Amino acid sequence: MSISSVLVLPYPAQGHVNPMMNFSQKLVEHGCKVYFVNTDFNHKRVVSSMVEQQKSLDESLLKLVSIPDGLRPEDDRKVFAKLFEATQSTMPSMLEKKIEEIHLNSEDRISCIVADVNMGWALNVGNKLGIKGALFWPASAAMFAMQCNIPTLIDNGIIDSDGIPTTKKTFRISPTMPLMDTESLLWSNVGDSINVKRIVNCLKHCAGTTNLTEWCLCNTTYELEPEVLSFVPKLLPIGPLLRSYDNKSVNARSIGQFWEEDLSCMDWLDQQPHHSVLYVAFGSITLLDHNQFKELALGLDLTNRPFLWVVRQDSNCTNKITYPDEFLGSKGKIVSWAPQQKVLRHPAIAGFVSHCGWNSTMEGLSNGVPLLCRPCSCDQFYNKKYICDELKVGLGFESDENGLLSRWEIKTKVDQLLSDENIRSRSLKLKENVISNIAEASMSSENFCKFVKWLKD
Repeated sequence: MSISSVLVLPYPAQGHVNPMMNFSQKLVEHGCKVYFVNTDFNHKRVVSSMVEQQKSLDESLLKLVSIPDGLRPEDDRKVFAKLFEATQSTMPSMLEKKIEEIHLNSEDRISCIVADVNMGWALNVGNKLGIKGALFWPASAAMFAMQCNIPTLIDNGIIDSDGIPTTKKTFRISPTMPLMDTESLLWSNVGDSINVKRIVNCLKHCAGTTNLTEWCLCNTTYELEPEVLSFVPKLLPIGPLLRSYDNKSVNARSIGQFWEEDLSCMDWLDQQPHHSVLYVAFGSITLLDHNQFKELALGLDLTNRPFLWVVRQDSNCTNKITYPDEFLGSKGKIVSWAPQQKVLRHPAIAGFVSHCGWNSTMEGLSNGVPLLCRPCSCDQFYNKKYICDELKVGLGFESDENGLLSRWEIKTKVDQLLSDENIRSRSLKLKENVISNIAEASMSSENFCKFVKWLKD
């Protein structure tokens, strides 16, 4: 049987690239060849972050390629509305050209396109070229249900036709699903009402592409979201999708990162007592203003615990952030980007201060690490509520009247989280349930194998 060549297309953001790269590595392990398509802009970042040992990546089975995203180099790609519209209007023709180029310059024939739901237009490209397709959803099943039910939310008066909440209220998408609120909408905190309208229109269009395929895969598990998955039976859980490392090398780095991972933090963690370190990371997009950065730094000092803090170097591009004079930081280590999955599975880690992106959530849950939640945008507010109120494996912070998270609140919640044996016990039990899905014959594993069999038929 010939090797199936699969083209994988993530939405151009780190939080979407990561799970689709994990997914791609699993495809390779199951005997497929993968063409991983980033935008030109992100492809350059990925390649520049790769150290020399990674640049010798065996491209016989995993090949990194790219196409333009339709934006200028100086455009801000964190403006979601602009990026959404650019990808939908300019990338389809670029993808078609890339596939034709692959077919012309190699013996490979793309047999399937697996696209992020928010890049679902790629399945139309596949249909045109006679290539079958599947969709991948990188967030929680609940957020998939929300995106697919935007018309219902409008009909029920939860939001208006532009996606703006009609009032602050709680609601359920189905009677069996967890309670949601209008402040936890997927498109919350993404800009003004004009940008919200543009994004909601794009999301509705993307949701419509789920009718183009029988396969819609998601990085979750039945144990984590049973009610949602019963409500949306088309969505197949294949999680947790965890990073594959070369176990022969302690210096192995993950592929697909926009910044180079600083592995020195692993040596540092080795020197710390078990369950002593607070890991602090807010993902690839969140930027803290000067006041919040200062309070976070001083709050970490107040805990009097060792901490590992990810402070992205590009944070200084928009805000010239400096550490406060009172900040000692002597108990901690600060890095610009960390091998997060390796960090979270290290025995020194006691808790995780997170923005609650779904990848971070899944990695935390998969390692039994209790969470302190500081959501910033998009699905993070719902994830925080689910972590704290439904799963009960984390705590949320309370901001002051100005929206500032104070140093004293940070110390109080860290102490509360790390002294709560019930939260730790639930975290470890949930870890067992989530990780069991990696085992052969588990539900997620069987779903993935069924998909691979379909690919090869």
